[in-house]
Amino acid sequence: MKRPAHTHGSDDDAALFRDAVRDVAPLPASGRVLHPPVRQRALPYQSMRAEREALAASLGGAPDWDIDLETGEESIFVRAGVPAQALRKLRRGHWVIQRQLDLHGATSAEAHALLADFLADCVRRGLRCVRIIHGKGLRSKNREPVLKRKVAGWLARRDEILAFCEARREDGGSGAVVVLLKGAKRQS
Repeated sequence: MKRPAHTHGSDDDAALFRDAVRDVAPLPASGRVLHPPVRQRALPYQSMRAEREALAASLGGAPDWDIDLETGEESIFVRAGVPAQALRKLRRGHWVIQRQLDLHGATSAEAHALLADFLADCVRRGLRCVRIIHGKGLRSKNREPVLKRKVAGWLARRDEILAFCEARREDGGSGAVVVLLKGAKRQS
């Protein structure tokens, strides 16, 4: 397609434009370079936070407590100085379970906060034997109990815990632990 040749009218327009901008001076150079905006790609913040928490937990150092895993699955803990008989009684259901906490469906952070509040309340009330239900992990990723190991670690770090063990079958089995708390100091 052939372009039309410049017509006389377009020369008049150009002359008019030049006349209109004759007194215009260019702006002084600012020295700034304007870059076009760059689209940021989406970041998986939740996954990154979970990885950081897992790394921090793994680098936390060796704890000053020892959890005896007799079968590789069963959580058992007895604080130094507590007679082994106390653990045997706890395993056999000698003490009445006075209260329980169910952590099903809680995230790790929520479970930790709930457990701390629950234990503080139990100590304040003078309770001696409680049950913590952490679940068996049947609905978790890889069908492994996530909270079971964490709850055992959290409990073993607390001074008010004398001992804990896996609950009897009728009390929740491998999905719960029974915890023996320190008694209130008696006034003489």
